[in-house]
Amino acid sequence: MLPRLLVAIATLLAACAPSSAQEYAVVEAFPSLEFRRPVDLQSPRDGSGRLFVVEQDGVIRVFPNRPDVRASDVFLDIRDQVNTNGNEMGLLGLAFSPRFATDKTFYVDYTASKLTRRLTRIARFTAGRDGQSANRETEDVVIEIAQPFSNHKGGQVAFGPDGMLYIAMGDGGSAGDPHGNGQDRGALLGKLLRLDVSQPPYVIPSDNPFRGNTRGWKEEVWAYGLRNPWRFSFDRKTGELWAGDVGQVTYEEINLIEKGKNYGWDCREGKHAYQPASERSDACAGVAANEFVDPVWEYGRQEGISVTGGYVYRGRALPDLVGWYVYADYGSGRIWALRKNGNAVDNRLLVDSDIMISSFGVDEADELYLCAHDFRNEPTKIYKLVAK
Repeated sequence: MLPRLLVAIATLLAACAPSSAQEYAVVEAFPSLEFRRPVDLQSPRDGSGRLFVVEQDGVIRVFPNRPDVRASDVFLDIRDQVNTNGNEMGLLGLAFSPRFATDKTFYVDYTASKLTRRLTRIARFTAGRDGQSANRETEDVVIEIAQPFSNHKGGQVAFGPDGMLYIAMGDGGSAGDPHGNGQDRGALLGKLLRLDVSQPPYVIPSDNPFRGNTRGWKEEVWAYGLRNPWRFSFDRKTGELWAGDVGQVTYEEINLIEKGKNYGWDCREGKHAYQPASERSDACAGVAANEFVDPVWEYGRQEGISVTGGYVYRGRALPDLVGWYVYADYGSGRIWALRKNGNAVDNRLLVDSDIMISSFGVDEADELYLCAHDFRNEPTKIYKLVAK
């Protein structure tokens, strides 16, 4: 996500945006509801039609998915457990069990503190019988990962079509990956992790790429070489895993994540060589160029400064977007859609908005929503993408 000191740059980008006819617009989805720094929107897909919005300071709110809804309820409040000392820290992700309708369990990703340590905690909670609120005393820690700095936390958690829990971990922060976490398979940072949580706290899935290795590589790792994968999602039709990875100074990228693959950071930024801030050229010299997976798409600073990964659209309200991956830039407010066409990629600008898009979400009907921040006018709204 975007540090506060870059808000002025974001404003300048929006002011310099090219003027063009737009096919789509963003509108308030629930005009009567307000949220503070929303960073995730999820549906439990339990037939209830409810939506859940994650607020970064440690609250999850629930409400009926109706445009005329007048109020939201607190589903979970763990503000006193959440460390928000950094702009990219806080309660960052929510994933409902695929069997939430019966087991009432869900998972969250948040930054916490233990003694003098800063860490990411993945925890399991259980909601009440009606699924309308959760008792914080039911928390069961799945995994804790130490964090060296206050930025680049990743934060998304999601169940894949295989029933496994996937977790996005940034490289731990600062700039230039000074600890070399992205390329270090012995570290959990700078990775996408995959856990089997059917046996608490978790077990390593039998088909994880580094399971059983004798080189000290973390068996939880599914893919590596990521800087700050801010939002990933699975295409509900194909099962493909799409992720936005926030760049360092030059390029933002969209990746298709595959088992065991290396996405380049901190040897590369996008498709381009990157010299680590720590001058650790040896770590990159030992990797063959063909081991790096190119991003599906990249864009430079003239388009934006902090990518927000989205979803492949599978709803009905916007038929021209079916099969397109919709994503945005937090700094410039631009929303695009891209589609792979063999080896070629089509990318189109949908909206040049004036909102800071922190995350996307979909409801039970796979319709698309946007979470947004506005440092000048908190609290903010949840938006929808609509055709003009």
